Amino acid sequence: MLKITVLSLGVIAPLLSTSSLAKMVESQSLEVQGKIIGKNDKKSEDVSGIACVSTMTLPRSCLVIDDNLQAAQSVTFDGDKLEAGDLIPLIDNRFGGKPLELDGEGVAFSADAFYVIGSHGHPRDKDHELDATADADHDLISARIKAASQIVKLVVNSDGSLAVQGNPMSLSEAIEHQPDLAASSGKRLNENGLTIEGIAIRGDRLFAAFRGPTLPGGRAPVLSVSLKGLAAGSELDAKLFKLPLGEGMGIRDLASEGDHFLVLAGPSADVSGRYSIYSWDGIAEANIAPVLALTDIPGAGDSRKAETLISVSAGATGRTLLILFDGEKEGSPLLVRVSAD
Repeated sequence: MLKITVLSLGVIAPLLSTSSLAKMVESQSLEVQGKIIGKNDKKSEDVSGIACVSTMTLPRSCLVIDDNLQAAQSVTFDGDKLEAGDLIPLIDNRFGGKPLELDGEGVAFSADAFYVIGSHGHPRDKDHELDATADADHDLISARIKAASQIVKLVVNSDGSLAVQGNPMSLSEAIEHQPDLAASSGKRLNENGLTIEGIAIRGDRLFAAFRGPTLPGGRAPVLSVSLKGLAAGSELDAKLFKLPLGEGMGIRDLASEGDHFLVLAGPSADVSGRYSIYSWDGIAEANIAPVLALTDIPGAGDSRKAETLISVSAGATGRTLLILFDGEKEGSPLLVRVSAD
């Protein structure tokens, strides 16, 4: 093991890394102008996904989601701040006259469109107030899972506005055909239940990354399907990857970076623990390598729940990432610059 030096706001600290050469890691908190909206029209404390248009020039048009809403929100990123824009309605599911949330957990951008994915999982219910054996609760749970089991496509118009295109898609059928996933479908997260937390698009393939279930051998699942088949309701050519992230570790987000993906890993259960970023080629399970542990990022560490990230830039000299955190107002965006090895 070699020492690496982490630099932030004039503070230098020696840290250990699995990297073979030294890195420099610098972090900077960003302000939010306007308001990223959450539950009850307050500042969001549940930002759960972000993606930006593919261009690496600034400013970049982006889309964020809060998992309590039926809408997404446009955001502009200029390198120094996030500027909140308009809400864009995504779904209109209701039960007993009340709106049901999408439980949006991931956003991806490809070509001229954003894709927002719901968790496809059991609704959050920490206090176990929902009883699946009671008729009323059973119907509510089913309705909420149905609302969360959607993928919404938003096309970027020539004037930069966003519009929902077509009917929502769903991975429910594909999940039911995967034995490793179907056994956890409809279960609570604390029962190793199924929940999607990341999405990325490469060519004609959609990749959905799962926080749960965790699979034997410390593996975390990623389901890849044909995007055209998904939209047309035809052949999906599904493939399940099982990434070796370690016991109890799930995927908190999946983001494109050049010809590979960034995998944000963290505890599958709702507990504190180590969060890390990996690089994966999206082709073979073994082709995954550690990039950075959040322990090594000033201002991040293991006490904060990293929820979503994007690649701002990447090249021979290093990469810049934007990370947002769960349970913090407007995601408390953190810009991270990492030197090349």
